[in-house]
Amino acid sequence: MYTIRVRNNVKLAVYDTNPHGKKTIVLVHGWPLSAKIFEYQIPMLVAHDYRVVAIDLRGFGASDAPACGYSYDTLADDIHQVVRALNLRAFVLVGFSMGGAIVLRYMARHHGYGVRKLALLAAAAPRLTKGPGYPYGVPRENVEGWIEQAESDRPQLAEKFSRMLLARPHGDAVKNWFRDISLTASGIATVQTAYSLRDEDGRADLACIKVPTGIFHGEKDEVVPFELALLLEEGIEGSRLFTFPCSGHGVFYDDLEKFNTCFLRFLESECDAR
Repeated sequence: MYTIRVRNNVKLAVYDTNPHGKKTIVLVHGWPLSAKIFEYQIPMLVAHDYRVVAIDLRGFGASDAPACGYSYDTLADDIHQVVRALNLRAFVLVGFSMGGAIVLRYMARHHGYGVRKLALLAAAAPRLTKGPGYPYGVPRENVEGWIEQAESDRPQLAEKFSRMLLARPHGDAVKNWFRDISLTASGIATVQTAYSLRDEDGRADLACIKVPTGIFHGEKDEVVPFELALLLEEGIEGSRLFTFPCSGHGVFYDDLEKFNTCFLRFLESECDAR
């Protein structure tokens, strides 16, 4: 791990595995987790000669936790600064959950700089919460409940959220692993990014996607309803939806073997021309 300074001198933790790999992939985690969630994808990617760059978003994991800067615009700008600092080119950009919404904002705000493919894993996009003229997603009150609990009993929120990630039967050790990752986040980042989850609207971002895009989503997702994956497929021209009927929100682990197989097939497919 090393750190890269971004706006306002904030230091981001960056994990650069197999830096001499012939292909590059950038991984962006979701709320309220860290880059550690990709533990069971990174060895597979390295085995296929990928350079894997995983980022702890500001306020999460081992990154600095400033008092502000938790809008999708700023978080997307942070990714752009990491990409520029490492001089990354022709890479695959991957975002899970909130990270999916952030990488979509990156594509819109930075014109897809350096990206050759995009992967959205249970993306909390284009908008997570319902609103006027938008009957999709979850009620605002759901996210407001997360915010209230984060402000008063964050350990219990981490416990609850770790159980919401998975639909298949898994032991307590795995669920506690996700809980413990959640607890490495700062309290302020957990709250402030939850406001972004509640309020941000990325519908306009979808028209900016001009690269091959894979959408990976579990049908039993209790955090980001599957209907949002259908909206993404409809809104991103030429995108491909990979459906996991038995998986919940943590699709990258809940259906691990199938996910890794489908994910690698997407990464290695010759569909770069659109």
